[in-house]
Amino acid sequence: MDISFSVTASSESPTRTVVKARNFEMIVDEPPSLGGDDKGANPVEYVLAALAGCLNVVGNLVAKEMGIKIDSIQMDISGDLNPAKFQGKSDAERAGYKKIRVAMKVKSDAGEETLVKWKKAVEARCPVSDNIANPTPVEITLSKM
Repeated sequence: MDISFSVTASSESPTRTVVKARNFEMIVDEPPSLGGDDKGANPVEYVLAALAGCLNVVGNLVAKEMGIKIDSIQMDISGDLNPAKFQGKSDAERAGYKKIRVAMKVKSDAGEETLVKWKKAVEARCPVSDNIANPTPVEITLSKM
């Protein structure tokens, strides 16, 4: 059975967006180097943050199922993209990340072999990494206010 998630968003400036998810509010903005006021993380940083949050949740869920104890998960996540397409300067490369790198450090009572199995299960079951790694249809409709 599918479950749905949704957000609402409104533009506060050419670079700043206020996003509401349930009872939470997020500010999306660009750094000054990209024309913003640096009032929040930018959209592609939120993609990395969403991946970190999902890997944490799924990682702990899988560990519980496997009967292993995870005391801590630390992640360094980075990605590279060429801003030329979203800036309208070139169509030579895609607009999004070319590659995302996740370095996980896990404090656990589990041995290395068990943690390798754990990592494979986490990778296979994380919805955010699945959305990033696989094409997901996006349908954008437009209406005038």
